[in-house]
Amino acid sequence: MSVELPFAPVDTIIRRNAGGLRVSAEATAELAERIQRRGASIAARATEGADAEGRKTLMPADFGVEEVVDPDALELPIAPVDRIARLDIDDRYRVSMDARIALAQLLEADADDIAEGATRLARHAGRRTIKAEDVRMYLELVE
Repeated sequence: MSVELPFAPVDTIIRRNAGGLRVSAEATAELAERIQRRGASIAARATEGADAEGRKTLMPADFGVEEVVDPDALELPIAPVDRIARLDIDDRYRVSMDARIALAQLLEADADDIAEGATRLARHAGRRTIKAEDVRMYLELVE
């Protein structure tokens, strides 16, 4: 699976949670890959809601999102999130613009949680740099 998310927005997300710690490029890459996998999985599960209602278009409610935020308030760009949504679903489904934004909203919230947890782990280890192992370890602890 190729990583669809651009590096810069994911790096911005992890750095806003780093609290003065440095961030390795590998940590950013690991976070991008992990939230991309989550996004593809979330979209695949969202098709169940559309199927149940006889729709071929995914809507925000299929992602469990009641209120969609303004896309300008998000760090993650919508176009790559759209490609992520389509990774594990077949071509008969469409993804509405609001559903793309809703998925970006969910992924950004997940990325913030993971980045915050990785920051705590790096501090606990006495390091001044967040590493990919911190991202992996946090996910192992919470999953």
